[in-house]
Amino acid sequence: MRVFVVGTRGFPNVQGGVEKHCEELYPRVAKLGSEITVFTRTHYFLNKKKLPSWNGVRFIYLWSPRKKGIEAFVHSFLATVFCIIKKPDIVHFHNIGPSIFIPLAKLFRIKTVLTYHSINYLHQKWSRFAKLILKLGEFLGLKFADKIIVVSKTTKDFLENKYSRRDIELIPNGVNLPSKVITKKTLEKFDLLQSKYIFTVSRFVPEKGLHDLINAYLMIHNPNFKLVISGDADYETEYSRNIKILAKRSENIVITGFIYGKPLEELYSNASLFVLPSYHEGLPFALLEALSYGIPVLVSDIPPHREMSVQDFRFFQVENIEELSKKMTELYIKGITENEKIKQKEILLKKYNWDKIAEKTFRVYRDALGRLCDG
Repeated sequence: MRVFVVGTRGFPNVQGGVEKHCEELYPRVAKLGSEITVFTRTHYFLNKKKLPSWNGVRFIYLWSPRKKGIEAFVHSFLATVFCIIKKPDIVHFHNIGPSIFIPLAKLFRIKTVLTYHSINYLHQKWSRFAKLILKLGEFLGLKFADKIIVVSKTTKDFLENKYSRRDIELIPNGVNLPSKVITKKTLEKFDLLQSKYIFTVSRFVPEKGLHDLINAYLMIHNPNFKLVISGDADYETEYSRNIKILAKRSENIVITGFIYGKPLEELYSNASLFVLPSYHEGLPFALLEALSYGIPVLVSDIPPHREMSVQDFRFFQVENIEELSKKMTELYIKGITENEKIKQKEILLKKYNWDKIAEKTFRVYRDALGRLCDG
């Protein structure tokens, strides 16, 4: 079974939820008997070695303009044209921007699968025109894709009510259960002490609510813990610049930039509290990862977060900076019990297992082809 993948910047170690999803998913699907080829965007690999393949996944590096709102559109079009030429068994589109080209692939009788990660046009970062294009991509994807996958029940319910399509598959994101990192190199680099900082991982875009988090931290009088923000903007914007300016109001706010691998694992391992103040999400990897490390969390009360079996006292009302500030201090002190850690681990093993997710995705491919397939 030959599967081409459209809609990701590429991987490994590229910032983004879709990128993390694909990085974990496709090596596992390849092992199940699929030949996976992923289209990547060349400029994300200018400072990295361009690997022809990685963990059983092949890469095709395609140019795209490095400009917000245009990059994904152009890259997805070029990738779709390439698919038409190469005629794979399935093209798997990720998210509703790229899915605008699903009808083009279908015109050439190529089976298509769409993974709908989040309701992108609700995100504040997009212009009115971009939101119209995203809504068109949603409509075309839901109408023409052979199979639809969603990563959250919230999105599944939304799409079923909107389009009356009843064959939507719920296959969530997954997480690996890690071992805590005991090294302190990254802590030393950023002048941090173990269990003396609150942590978040995020792109610098409005819907992630970083401005609320920083303002809530600034409201705390003489905090005895730092605030550490890992991430950056894909493109420098007025919002991302303002976040960095706002963070400079306290010497106890640390912005690490985009990090991955052992440094990121070290920051998760030694955090005293993980906070996610998002306005909109699909099914956030950062929260899954925080739960996998057994650290206490504090998250906004949006529906996708509510799906994740976090205890009620760990939510705050989205956009309520005063409540967020108060709960940051309370939950920093409260910590987490061993019983809560055990329950979190049980839920993660049951619902967010990458091997099971890969098996379900492989079955979707097989069903899309309308026949049993052994590779």
